[in-house]
Amino acid sequence: MDNKKHNKSLFNEIALLTTEQQNTRSKNIDYASTAEILKIINEEDKLVPLAVENELPYIEQAVEAIVHALKNGGRLLYFGAGTSGRLGVVDASECPPTFGTPFGMIEGYIAGGREAMFRAQEGAEDKEENGAHDVISAKVTSKDVVCGIAASRRTPYVVGAVKKAKELGAVTLYVTTNPRENFDIKEVDIPICPYVGPEVIMGSTRMKSGTAQKLVLNMLTTTALVRLGKVYENMMIDLQMTNKKLVERSRRIVMNITGVTYEEAADYLAKANNHVKSALVMIKRGVSYEKAQQLLTKTDGFVRKAIDLIENG
Repeated sequence: MDNKKHNKSLFNEIALLTTEQQNTRSKNIDYASTAEILKIINEEDKLVPLAVENELPYIEQAVEAIVHALKNGGRLLYFGAGTSGRLGVVDASECPPTFGTPFGMIEGYIAGGREAMFRAQEGAEDKEENGAHDVISAKVTSKDVVCGIAASRRTPYVVGAVKKAKELGAVTLYVTTNPRENFDIKEVDIPICPYVGPEVIMGSTRMKSGTAQKLVLNMLTTTALVRLGKVYENMMIDLQMTNKKLVERSRRIVMNITGVTYEEAADYLAKANNHVKSALVMIKRGVSYEKAQQLLTKTDGFVRKAIDLIENG
């Protein structure tokens, strides 16, 4: 009997969520042709960037918190379940090869662990204590930023993770696609709530909600890492040369910025221990690898500042 009451309560809670409403614009999608279905999906997807745009002030606050944390020995940690959890893991895993961030600086946790990345682990998201346990295992401190990701906002695993992180003094973010007015501001420091409306397929939050979350996570990490000197103009200059594509991209970046030949770029990168930033400073001002390293240390890794520092004597 208690179980039935519990389920009824959950039923009523879910029924009120925007992400669980029926979209009137796709109500007859089961009668539609392939072309019509694609048109419906595309028209709904166009709403997503506008919803994210409305949240830019809150995303800005989140980025400032992340920059402060990463500058001061802290981390950015994502916690999510299902699609939301996978998006966090993907965003975090792409930062080391793209921006040269140390492993562990930005990490993603998903309810159910590694197996949940490839196969749904049913029930793993249903207990707040699971999220709290992962936060404790991650050794979260007041230096860190913890970002919960849940389209519905109510996912117990994510709620538990954010609650525990807040108890431990971390700055807490929450990315959800339900309206801001449904959020208790006391629960989290910075809620980010791109309201995308009901999904094309009722409750299928891997669609518009997932797209909105992906856009927000891209903004959080990309903007924070640009602010930390990981980009020159609009080129990634702290990438790791971990595969053939990234080796060639590194050479091309050095060539574009300095005007050297392909062979010269390869030679300088070899002398710079495959560190693009160092190679750029070496070429731009004709200094040794050791001197380039010293200048980059003085300027917190900003290549433009390192070059200016030489120019200013």
